[in-house]
Amino acid sequence: MAETVWSTDTGEAVYRSRDPVRNLRLRVHLQRITSSNFLHYQPAAELWKDLIDLATFRPQPTASGHRPEEDEEEEIVIGWQEKLFSQFEVDLYQNEAACQSPLDYQYRQEILKLENSGGKKNRRIFTYTDSDRYTNLEEHCQRMTTAASEVPSFLVERMANVRRRRQDRRGMEGGILKSRLVTWEPSEEFVRNNHVINTPLQTMHIMADLGPYKKLGYKKYEHVLCTLKVDSNGVITVKPDFTGLKGPYRIETEGEKQELWKYTIDNVSPLAQPEEEERERRVFKDLYGRHKEYLSSLVGTDFEMTVPGALRLFVNGEVVSAQGYEYDNLYVHFFVELPTTHWSSPAFQQLSGVTQTCTTKSLGVDKVAHFSYPFTFEAFFLHEDESSDALPEWPVLYCEVLSLDFWQRYRVEGYGAVVLPATPGPSWNRAPFGKGCGVCWTVWKGSASRVPFTMCW
Repeated sequence: MAETVWSTDTGEAVYRSRDPVRNLRLRVHLQRITSSNFLHYQPAAELWKDLIDLATFRPQPTASGHRPEEDEEEEIVIGWQEKLFSQFEVDLYQNEAACQSPLDYQYRQEILKLENSGGKKNRRIFTYTDSDRYTNLEEHCQRMTTAASEVPSFLVERMANVRRRRQDRRGMEGGILKSRLVTWEPSEEFVRNNHVINTPLQTMHIMADLGPYKKLGYKKYEHVLCTLKVDSNGVITVKPDFTGLKGPYRIETEGEKQELWKYTIDNVSPLAQPEEEERERRVFKDLYGRHKEYLSSLVGTDFEMTVPGALRLFVNGEVVSAQGYEYDNLYVHFFVELPTTHWSSPAFQQLSGVTQTCTTKSLGVDKVAHFSYPFTFEAFFLHEDESSDALPEWPVLYCEVLSLDFWQRYRVEGYGAVVLPATPGPSWNRAPFGKGCGVCWTVWKGSASRVPFTMCW
């Protein structure tokens, strides 16, 4: 017999599925390699003719009708959260005094029905579902590393009581949450339980009882074959991964008789029928259509779309202040000049403005006039040539700072021009306006969508 190629990668694998997890089916095959079955692997050609046939030493069927070698190999198909009782659970729940919770009494009734119908079909392979005590204890007792003397870190201690299995459903009354949206005085436990993302998880363990023949039902012989975790987003975590084309996994038991077991895990979930796939496509199409209509209702019909291939420029600005000028009673006259080619603006659009007259206030050694004067305008750029040599000319903003004297005469204090900035982020520049003037605006640029960014100088 060729040497068995074992799979040593026992890490977890993550899958994502949109199908209901209740359709998941796993086929688990468990087989003992040593000691009796090891002899069966020897080819008959290698046996010497003068030796007694090995079949002579095979154990005879027992009184119950089961052959011992049948107990050394088992294959079973398991569904998601399907409960298969172990021999330990069968012996435990037959005693009514051992039942403490409603789930225990439910298991007792199911075991009694199995006994009346001929007994359970599984022998060594069994399961622990999300509601069993083993799943609860496994979450709190698992180690973070493989070190024998592991010391829990601060993070592990803080996360020890954070439960990710079930998320408490908050009651709804008239569409309003019962619990408060803001907790002004959170307790330490509240902070610990809400500091991380609490994604609901369901867990299932596929186990095997690897005890000696006719000595099943002892906790020390229980071994985990596979652990499955499924969250509400359809993410399925399998540890170890499905066998597939890889070799089987191996388990070596401890004790006086060290035995070797091999097992495989395969995904045998039934494929969806063409009728079901077509029905699912129709359902998703209808769902996406309804969602599109909902989004359209939020936008409304008054949303004005930009002409395809055109650039629409929105400028919302504010004349903030002016400082460092000689005279008082300052005001600013500004206007925007659009390039003569390919640029346009609506007929009602006003591209100029004059701020109010503002007296100055002393700020250190300078006098500052605070205008806080808002303005807005929009413009269009339409050009079919999209080559790199056809970059558009950008609008220019001209500003003039003036002062008003006692005789209602105005004086030019400073003036300048600047191209509207085309890069996002705040910036200040006093040079174009003589002594100093600040202008701040928000610009929206885009064709099909409007992307805001702020510019100040």
